[in-house]
Amino acid sequence: QVHVVESGGGSVQAGGSLRLSCTASGSSFRGIFSINIMAWYRQAPGKERELVAAITSDGITRYGDSVKGRFTVSRDNSKNTVYLQMKTLKPEDTAIYYCNVDRVLMYSSSWLYDLWGQGTQVTVSS
Repeated sequence: QVHVVESGGGSVQAGGSLRLSCTASGSSFRGIFSINIMAWYRQAPGKERELVAAITSDGITRYGDSVKGRFTVSRDNSKNTVYLQMKTLKPEDTAIYYCNVDRVLMYSSSWLYDLWGQGTQVTVSS
């Protein structure tokens, strides 16, 4: 019923910047009414998936310790879209970045939880 699609990944040299986008869309009539939490996670080869940044519908943000001061999460509620601005990228930021949306209220009054996108690759070379 809800599709989560990321975009904006790619390859960049250390010190560079990238901006990721993620949009959630509903396939049913009128679709999504609201989304409580939108978040970015990442998973590097051989490592567990970790939280990068999250933002609530009220704009409250949370960041993983390794990205504080370098990454900024924001969202456009009217577009059901979340962004991740990444600056001063490091090789250790190389990972697949996943978008997660949680507590999605549909116009049908149903709730959906913990939905994931397919991921987008970010590669930072030294």
